[in-house]
Amino acid sequence: MNQSKKMASIVYNALSDKKGQDVTIIDISEVSCLADYFIIANGENSNQVQAMIDNVEEEMEKAGYHCSQREGYQAAKWILLDYKDVVVHVFSKEDRRFYDLERIWRDGKFISEKELES
Repeated sequence: MNQSKKMASIVYNALSDKKGQDVTIIDISEVSCLADYFIIANGENSNQVQAMIDNVEEEMEKAGYHCSQREGYQAAKWILLDYKDVVVHVFSKEDRRFYDLERIWRDGKFISEKELES
């Protein structure tokens, strides 16, 4: 398993552990030089959104990966974590619908968590 896949798997599991909703993995490696994966999820409220982000950061730190940039934590409507190869977007439900990153990045390959493990 390559490093970016391993990172994406850790993020997916960390979001799922905190009951992240509709966790979506998009392989953008063929359509962008920004990253290999975007991982998008939403929570029910700002406390859950922050808890999801806290868990991602904790699990990634344990694995030796450090976030290069974090945006939006205080407002907790759209929090972005940039791990270079993997970019994490956690939204409130309303903001996720509004920004619709899945539509914007539809040229990427939507993959399942099982594909991360192969």
